Amino acid sequence: MSRHVAIVTDSTAYLPPPTMERHGITAVPLTVVLGDQALEEGTEISARSLAVALQKRRPVTTSRPSPEMFAAAYRRKAEAGATGIVSLHLSSEFSGTYDAAVLAAKEAPVPVRVVDTGMVAMALGFCALAAAESADAGGSLDEAVAAAEKRAAGTSAFFYVDTLDYLRRGGRIGAAQALLGSALAVKPLLQLDGGRIEMLEKVRTASKAIARLEEIAAERAGASPVDIAVHHLAAPERAAALADRLRGRVPGLAELHLSEVGAVIGAHTGPGLLAVVISPR
Repeated sequence: MSRHVAIVTDSTAYLPPPTMERHGITAVPLTVVLGDQALEEGTEISARSLAVALQKRRPVTTSRPSPEMFAAAYRRKAEAGATGIVSLHLSSEFSGTYDAAVLAAKEAPVPVRVVDTGMVAMALGFCALAAAESADAGGSLDEAVAAAEKRAAGTSAFFYVDTLDYLRRGGRIGAAQALLGSALAVKPLLQLDGGRIEMLEKVRTASKAIARLEEIAAERAGASPVDIAVHHLAAPERAAALADRLRGRVPGLAELHLSEVGAVIGAHTGPGLLAVVISPR
C-alpha cells in the first residue's frame, strides 16, 4: 500500500522492529553520552551495556537528535513518495527532541505536523502506531494526527524504580522534587501526568510496590479492550512475572508487549525499572 502520510517518531518509542517495518515508521535516534563516547540509541549502545555502566557509576547523560537528523528523515520520506508527515515525539518536558523536530519541519519539502505526545516508551509507541494505522487506511494528515492525539489522551503509564536518584540527577522528576527528602528512603511509584513524571505513591518495600503497580494497572485497564506494555531495565524475570499476572487479570487485553527499555530511558530510571503502559483501543 502506498503511504501518502508517513510516520516519524524517535528512538524512545520502543516499538518492536517488525511493527515499525510493517507500518513504515521511522525512528530518529537520541544519543547516550557514556564517558567521552556519544552513542546512538538502538544501534550503538544496548540497554544491558547501559545498565552495567550505571552499576559501575560511570557518568551517563543523554541528548536530543539534531534538527539535521530530522531534516534527513523528512527528506527521505518525501523522496519515497510521502505527501505529508506526522512526527510524534516524547514529552517536551523530558527532552528537546520535539523542538529539534519543529525546527526541521520548517524546511521540510512536504508538510510536517510535529506532535508533542506528552508520552514516552510504548506510551509514545502506541500513539505512533495509531497514526500509522490511520495512514495505512488512507487517512489524511489531520486524521493521522487526531488518531495519535486520541490515543495519547487515553493512555496511562505507571512505573516503579528502585531509587529516585537517577531521575533526580537527570532533573526529570518534576513536581516530585519536593518529596525527595522522604521518598529516597522508600520504593516510589510514579506516573506520567501532563507530560511530566509525578509521584503517585510511596511504598515501603519492593515487593509491595510491584504488587501495587500490578493492582493500579489492572484497575486502570478495566474490562474494555486495551493494549498493555510492560517495560523493564535489567529486571527480565520480574517483568515477565508481572506480564503473566496482568494477562490473567485484564479481561479486555488485546495485546501485551514485553520489552526492555532502551538506553535513553534507562539512563534516567536506573536498573530495576518496571513500567506498565495501558492504552485503550
